[in-house]
Amino acid sequence: MSQLPFARPGRFFRGNLHAHSTNSDGQATPEQIVEAYRRQGYDFIALTDHFLERYGFPITDTTALRTAGFTTLLGAELHVPALSNGELWHILAVGLPPDFAPPHPGESGPELAARAAEAGAFVGLAHPAWYCLTIDEARSVEAAHAVEVYNETCAMDNDRGESWYVADLLLSEGRRLTAFGADDTHLKDDRPDAFGAWVWVRAERLEPDALLEALKTGAYYTSQGPLIHDIELDDRELAIRCSPVSSIFVSGAGRKTMHVHGYRLTEWRCSLEPFLGSYCRVTLVDAAGKRAWSNPIWLDR
Repeated sequence: MSQLPFARPGRFFRGNLHAHSTNSDGQATPEQIVEAYRRQGYDFIALTDHFLERYGFPITDTTALRTAGFTTLLGAELHVPALSNGELWHILAVGLPPDFAPPHPGESGPELAARAAEAGAFVGLAHPAWYCLTIDEARSVEAAHAVEVYNETCAMDNDRGESWYVADLLLSEGRRLTAFGADDTHLKDDRPDAFGAWVWVRAERLEPDALLEALKTGAYYTSQGPLIHDIELDDRELAIRCSPVSSIFVSGAGRKTMHVHGYRLTEWRCSLEPFLGSYCRVTLVDAAGKRAWSNPIWLDR
C-alpha cells in the first residue's frame, strides 16, 4: 500500500530530528554535533535550537556542514505561552526557512504551528508527556504532521520519554498523524541523551527536500535498534519481516492487539480483523528491550 514506505523507490536514511547546540541550551557547537552524528553512522540531522528571544530566535544554519554523504535539515523548537499548566508550548518544526519570523504578539501555539507548516516545515508535537500536554491542547494543533512518541532526553530527565498515549488518543479520533522518535540531544555531561532513538526515512536521494517530503508523507519508521525490513498487508493479513526480536505487537484503537513472543523472531503474520475500520501500528522489542515502531497503518479504506 502507498502509505507503507518499504516498497517505495529509494533507500532508508538514518537521522535525528531533534537536537540543540550552543546556539540555545546545548553544550556542543553545531559543528561538534554534526560530527558526532556523522561518526556514529547517521545520514542526516536536524538542529532544532530553542526559538526564543533570549537566544536570539535562532534557526541554526548548518548548510556549510553538509557533505556528499551527510546532510542537514534546518529547523527549530518553537515556543509561545502558555499551556493550561503554565508551560510554554513545545512545537518541533523541521524544514523551516532561515528567515522564519519570531512569534507575533499574542500568537498561540496552534497558530505558530500553522505558520510553520505553511512555511514548508514538518511539524511535530514535541515530547507531550514530558510537560503534560493535555489531549485537548494536542487536539488543537491541527497543522501537526506527527507526534514525537519517544524522546531520549526526556527519558533521561523525568522518565517521561514515551508519548504514544497521546498519539493513540488522537489516532483513535481519526487524526491522520504519523509518529517519530528522536534524541532531543543537548550533549550535556549530566545525561547520555545521544544516539538513543532515530528515524529511518525512505527517500530516493540524501537531500533535504527529498527527506522532508518523505517525512511529510510518512515514509519512515522509528527505532532504538531493531530493524523493520518489511511490512506488507492484504485485505486480511499483515506480514512483518524484521531483525531478530523477542516480541512483535500490532496495536490499534482502544485495547485491540495481536502479539507474539519468542526467541529471535524475524517474521510473523497476523490477522487484520481486529483493526479493520480504523488503524494499527507495529512495535518490535528486542532482547535488550529496545524498540522499533512503525507509523500508523490506516485500514478504513
